[in-house]
Amino acid sequence: MAQDKKVALITGANRGIGLETAKQLGEQGVTVVVGARTLEAAEETAAKLKAQGIEAYGIQLEVTNAADRLAAAQFIDQKFGKLDILINNAGVGAATGFTPVTSQVADEELLRVFATNYFAVVSITRELLPLIKKSPAGRIVNLSSILGSLTLHADPNSPIAHFKSIAYDSSKSALNQYTIHLAHELRDTPIKVNSAHPGWVKTDMGTDAAPMEIPDGAKTSVELALLSPDGPSGRFIHLGQELPW
Repeated sequence: MAQDKKVALITGANRGIGLETAKQLGEQGVTVVVGARTLEAAEETAAKLKAQGIEAYGIQLEVTNAADRLAAAQFIDQKFGKLDILINNAGVGAATGFTPVTSQVADEELLRVFATNYFAVVSITRELLPLIKKSPAGRIVNLSSILGSLTLHADPNSPIAHFKSIAYDSSKSALNQYTIHLAHELRDTPIKVNSAHPGWVKTDMGTDAAPMEIPDGAKTSVELALLSPDGPSGRFIHLGQELPW
């Protein structure tokens, strides 16, 4: 492999937006490491991508598992010696869907959603940051959601005003705050950190009611992964447009 070829890790990459993100990055010459909860699913995904001419590797990466996170970092270090792109794509939805009964959310639901959508992102980014710092132009993309926007949730006339799910929404708000803080920490480096809203996409989580197809849902992640040196950092983006926090 050429030393200057970019390497990307995509979590939750065996289906939906994660798989499509890996495909689109691979088509642009990026080597992709696809993470999935089981090694079987990861290797099957990598095989599909390889059949399309993409350099791909599958690794077991249950993002809430510390041993998996450490093993992922060790694999990338030994195989490539650096990581150019980290796409924190893995996420879970609310078990109860959208409900205005915020006061009734169970502790277990909050812990379950935050474990994947927030704490795991912080942990895996911390694990991989030394490798990202070895890239000449590291990029970190955190898959958020417009449902994490405090500004829009507070506006009774906004399009998301009645789509309330406190566990999911607050996990994405916390993720956005992490994006802002990490971008600030890395402001004097070439690394760029951004939150991406993929849109409402036809996935298992988004359902067939969603208006966007999966290829379009991956576009924002891909654009942020391949930002030029003068691109933004510490921003909340959907298809090139900045969203309110």
